[in-house]
Amino acid sequence: MSSTVKSSASNRIAALLDENSFVEIGAKVTARATDFDMKSNETPADGVITGYGVIDGNLVYVYSQDASVLGGSVGEMHAKKIVRLYELAMKVGAPVIGLVDCAGLRLQEATDALNGFGEIYLKQTLASGMIPQITAIFGNCGGGLAVMPSITDFTFMEEKNAKLFVNTPNALAGNNAGKCDTASAKFQGEICGNVDFVAEEATLLAQIRELIAMLPANNEDNMSYEECTDDLNRVCTDLENCAGDTSILLSKIADDNNFLETKAMYAKEMVTGFVKLNGVTVGCVANRSEVYGEEGLEESYKSVLTPAGCEKAAGFVNFCDAFEIPVLTITNVTGFSAEVEAEKFMAKAAAKLTYAFASATTPKVNVVVGNAFGSAYVAMNSKSIGADIVYAWENAKIGMMDANLAAKIMYEGEGAEVIKTKAAEYDKLQNSVESAAARGYVDTIIDAADTRKYVIGAFEMLFTKREDRPNKKHGTV
Repeated sequence: MSSTVKSSASNRIAALLDENSFVEIGAKVTARATDFDMKSNETPADGVITGYGVIDGNLVYVYSQDASVLGGSVGEMHAKKIVRLYELAMKVGAPVIGLVDCAGLRLQEATDALNGFGEIYLKQTLASGMIPQITAIFGNCGGGLAVMPSITDFTFMEEKNAKLFVNTPNALAGNNAGKCDTASAKFQGEICGNVDFVAEEATLLAQIRELIAMLPANNEDNMSYEECTDDLNRVCTDLENCAGDTSILLSKIADDNNFLETKAMYAKEMVTGFVKLNGVTVGCVANRSEVYGEEGLEESYKSVLTPAGCEKAAGFVNFCDAFEIPVLTITNVTGFSAEVEAEKFMAKAAAKLTYAFASATTPKVNVVVGNAFGSAYVAMNSKSIGADIVYAWENAKIGMMDANLAAKIMYEGEGAEVIKTKAAEYDKLQNSVESAAARGYVDTIIDAADTRKYVIGAFEMLFTKREDRPNKKHGTV
């Protein structure tokens, strides 16, 4: 560490990185502006500590804003230091971690500071999909600064003191912080889905280290795997009982039962996160109808796609595809959310999810663990939109819709006995996993307990997958 005065900013870096690994860059940089008494103000490191270090031996670049220097506000030189850090990270191919505690734009520097914001946005945009970007918010992150974590890949918020906002709660008509604190980690995590992890500071820094261990260094890093000490053929007993709460299912099939869930507070009916399978990081997307805690069942949901769940999953799949992280889908869905509010956004959100899976060229494996009905199933990484391998549990059902509903539609006006008979016939001919396998829509019907073994085998087979797509600048969905 340099001679920079010890502060919360430097302490956070020390707690985040491996011991004595941080090398500071630009420690002597100060503000150039002299307007509005700036000449009389000292700005050590211009309010942001920048440099590089390692996390479990993995190179990372870090900037940490120092709220003790003009509130950590972003001025011209402050922005240039962050821009310079991004330039180095992109040259080398290593993640950037931003530790944010900032009063916002430095008013004394006006257009110079505003230009600095834009230069940071540009570097973040160029880095997107090339190197992982992580933002952790410990204090204020407001106004134009709130755009920065939204451009990055993962956002962390300290649960009590962090504030994320474009407009402060009191600036919203009819609202105040006491009525609804729209800047709080709880609101941003549960309602907005802008935040992936919420915790107290020490836990937050530990979670960043855990995430870095899961991620490749860059989009061309094909060495981001580790030796697996877990049994590759481990039988996962009672896994069929986890079809409702798929976060538990994913932890059971993962190496050493470690599942790192992202956006756990938001759209809980859709699970996203990372596991290691045979030492290789795999991104997971799963439908969920139940949430279990230490005291048993806490929440339950319909087995349907919602707009929030689709958006959450689509963004996650896009990230995985950009960094060639294989994607595992756990499917148990009967249709789309049938509510007025959901209907406003459902078609577009479902389109984004379908587009994300269909356009992704990374290895894709789907396991159907329950019902897989209609267009909702098609959107969930089905064979028809590009899944490389589709497995299904023995009790799974795959088809257009529930057999009873299908029979009622096809034989409207007929008696109950006819409906019952035709429903049973439809269930056997159109909804059974055997009929789907006979048509090639399912590759293998598996026992639930063998899921880990089959999934690992599929991803090993797909390790060298290459897939060309039509030459174009980019899609528009």
